[in-house]
Amino acid sequence: MSVRRENLADGVESAVRGMIVDGQFAPGERLNEVHLAERLGVSRTPLREALNRLAAEGAIEARPRLGYFVSPLSCEELDQIYDLRPILDPAALRLAGVPGARQLERLEALNAKLLAERKPERAIALDDAWHLELLAHCRNRALVAMIEGVMTRTRRYELALMREAKAVAAAGDAHAAIIAALGAGDLEAACAALKSNLEAGKAPIMAWLGAREAAAKRGKG
Repeated sequence: MSVRRENLADGVESAVRGMIVDGQFAPGERLNEVHLAERLGVSRTPLREALNRLAAEGAIEARPRLGYFVSPLSCEELDQIYDLRPILDPAALRLAGVPGARQLERLEALNAKLLAERKPERAIALDDAWHLELLAHCRNRALVAMIEGVMTRTRRYELALMREAKAVAAAGDAHAAIIAALGAGDLEAACAALKSNLEAGKAPIMAWLGAREAAAKRGKG
């Protein structure tokens, strides 16, 4: 595998995250930077930048003087963090209020791009961009920063879900329902639809993780 992208650090980050989600690295495994750089066809500089980003989102752990170690994908972690956004995002949308016509147009345009996208990493980026546009006028920036933090923590889990095209379609349909409610001036209906949208991803990811953990146990047995 080699990375050939304009922004090497972005490409390396995407590639390593994908390897972790695919189970190519065992939980707790130390990442050999020399071997990984050779495998991806990049120098240590963009690799180190990418690894620092992945450490910030919790995908790997940086241990002083020891290096980077793979953090496990687990039902326990997902269960703790995934329920936050159905609480935080509707609260932020209530503060943001009903968007104007131009913002609704931007939301529709972003949603159209999401529906047309088939690359998982790009779909996640578009989904995040859509939600941040939705909350662009929230007055409580600390609340939005908290939401962005949860987005970062759940990114590797979302990648597992977004690898199925039907997940992209489901997200697009949910976004359309939120836009329709806002277009009608019904903020509470939009908040309810947003809550449902953010809750919907948990069950399929938990099922995927459960099957993965069960397979790992059988492999050890």
